[in-house]
Amino acid sequence: MGVPGPVPGSPGMPDAPVLDREEVDRVLARLGAEYEAIETSLLALQDHAGRRLLEGADLSGTTKERWAATERSITVLWSLFDAYTATLEAAREVRARRRWPSPEDLAELTELLRDDGVTVPAAADGESGPAGRGERYSLEELVDRMNGLYARSLDVIVAADAVWSALPARIDLLSAELQRTRSLAHSVGVRPGEHPAGDDLERITDELVRLRAQVIADPLAFWVSSSTGSSAPGGGRPDTGRYDRAARALEDIRREVAAVLDVRQDAEHRLMQLRDVLSRADRTLTEARQARGEVLAKIAASEVPAVSGPPTALHEQLAAAAEYRRRSLWHRLSPLLDSLEERAEDELHRARESLTAVTAPLAVRAELRGRLDAYRAKLARHGLAADPLLVERYDIARRMLWSAPCDLRAAEHAVWRYQQAAAEALVPQQVEGKGES
Repeated sequence: MGVPGPVPGSPGMPDAPVLDREEVDRVLARLGAEYEAIETSLLALQDHAGRRLLEGADLSGTTKERWAATERSITVLWSLFDAYTATLEAAREVRARRRWPSPEDLAELTELLRDDGVTVPAAADGESGPAGRGERYSLEELVDRMNGLYARSLDVIVAADAVWSALPARIDLLSAELQRTRSLAHSVGVRPGEHPAGDDLERITDELVRLRAQVIADPLAFWVSSSTGSSAPGGGRPDTGRYDRAARALEDIRREVAAVLDVRQDAEHRLMQLRDVLSRADRTLTEARQARGEVLAKIAASEVPAVSGPPTALHEQLAAAAEYRRRSLWHRLSPLLDSLEERAEDELHRARESLTAVTAPLAVRAELRGRLDAYRAKLARHGLAADPLLVERYDIARRMLWSAPCDLRAAEHAVWRYQQAAAEALVPQQVEGKGES
């Protein structure tokens, strides 16, 4: 709204001179332009979309209180404007009496245009004194008061309209996305009471319903005034904190549902891999048990570790996983597969370690047999294989290694004695070879 400039001969100045004709004409021209600006602003306020929404809304809380006060302010504002209009029209009528106004006309015009020439009824002013008595204002004071009422009224309307423009539509979009996520979640078994994410979906749904109802009924409760202290109407922003938290929570659920969907897509492949790993573990344990029987029969004086039975619990859980897949309980299948994959690999590793531990004595016997034959071949190359001592020690070691059960400790000692005798027999051969060279 326009604010008038200084009027010649402001109130309060002692013995202010009467306006002359030219000054009156200038003031009337300025007030006419100002009148147009004020009327335009008031009509725009009257037609503001936010105002129409506020008038038709079932309000509560802060907004209900502030809108009630704003409606009273708007009523006072139009009353003040009517008083302003009446004074301006009266001044124009006086000026229109004569081309050259008389001193009495100029005195009357001075009172209307510069002095406290505007009388506002007590009911219209809203701040007047005793009942039935109005207040007198100058036009400049009247415009200042209208500007203040207009700014406060517009601030409430713009703030409410900004919140209504920003939040309900976004809440509706998020609600639509929530419904799509809920439908997808239900298709993979993510339901309330069955999965935490299903419970979270219900909580977000309830939160959005409450939030939308509160935003519609009390938009000013979701308005954050500008931290810069700006006095411009609508200086601030909508508070989207609760909406943002709901949006982040829904995004977390969407990622979890997507993970469950991934499980649905590759569940059969993962189940086949699990069956293969557990099958290999079973075969390895079977081989270990057979090897243990062979070791106990062929190796004496050796501690052979026991071999555990098949991983029954894992097979039962694998069967449960297959049942979950058959019944499309993807939200239960997902964590079970993750656990089974890790434990199945551990079981296969344990089975291989068990086989290695069980067959270790056979590996030792094979290594001793190889060492014995290698020394005999070396002696044969030097023509020493027929030496009686070496033949005797070889036969002893061989009988021990090829008999059942084999005493590994005694056989190892016999092989060591044969090695010692072979080393002693080879020393003269090496000395002779050096002498001839």
